Amino acid sequence: MEATDIVLIPVIIGLIELLKLYGLPKKMMPIFSLALGIGGGMFYLFPNDWKSGVLSGLIMGLSASGLYSGSKTMVKRKDCEEDGNGK
Repeated sequence: MEATDIVLIPVIIGLIELLKLYGLPKKMMPIFSLALGIGGGMFYLFPNDWKSGVLSGLIMGLSASGLYSGSKTMVKRKDCEEDGNGK
């Protein structure tokens, strides 16, 4: 996987956000993130080697869902600190 292939992670995040606008339940977001990552890994990054495609897709899907939940947590903490609750 090259550095330019990491661009798929923000693409996955964008597609998940788009699906969220169309009513995707929050519980399904990590599953769709993994599915999109595996699909991108198998069909875009490694079309001739499915094992490498699945592994890189898992990495991308987990990174995309972790990046989403990590940024969401940071925004919630910042909001709480501004309110004075501190929790």
